Formats: sequence, C-alpha cells, structure tokens
Amino acid sequence: MNPDTPADLASELKASESSEEPTPEPALKSEAPERLFGADLKQGALSFLRDVPLEITVELGRTEMTIGELFKLGPSSVVEFSKASDEPLDVRVNGVLVARGEAVVVNDRFGVRLTSVVEPDRLLDSFQS
Repeated sequence: MNPDTPADLASELKASESSEEPTPEPALKSEAPERLFGADLKQGALSFLRDVPLEITVELGRTEMTIGELFKLGPSSVVEFSKASDEPLDVRVNGVLVARGEAVVVNDRFGVRLTSVVEPDRLLDSFQS
C-alpha cells in the first residue's frame, strides 16, 4: 500500500508498529547479579569496566550545625557525630552505600575491615534509580 496523505502514512506506521513483537529487555536487567559481580568479571565479560574510576568514601558519621557554629570551629574544636563509637562505618561508592565495616590501622594508614556488604541485586537497583 502506498500512502497518499500524511494521515495515511501515520496510520500505516501505527499498524506496522502494533504488529511488531515487543523489544526484549536489555541483557543487564535479566542477568543474574551473581554473574554480574562474580565469575564473569574475573573472566573478562565486564572487563571494559575495570578501569572506570569510582569515588570510595567512608562515613564516620553526620551532624548538622548552623553557619554561626561552623564559623566558631578552630584547630582544637571537637565535632560530635550522630553515630555511636561502636556503630559500623558506612562505605559508599559514588554516594551509594555498598558496605559497612570497622576502622583498622594497617602500616600507619587507616583502613576498613568490611563486616557486611550490600547484596548485588540491591546495588543494581540503587544505581538504576
């Protein structure tokens, strides 16, 4: 059929679109999280991601203060955070919580011993939203 008017062309396009099968979801969404973060990464399926820089931060705690309180801070000031000293530290990658752990010192440098790690499927949900 050769459309004569723009309206005929539009109705022909709608008819052809409705007869096509739906586009399958991308493989990333249907891929098992274990495969995304497990053996496939080691075997090279996601090797193109190995050099992507990520910002990793460890959060000791949080607090709020007024601008006036901020201006009063000096070299001997102590800032109290909301977390208790026995609570785990939050480990974040690009702002997303990925693990919790405890502070350690290794060769005169701070580190974090991970005590719990967020499940990979929850991580994927965090990065997709």
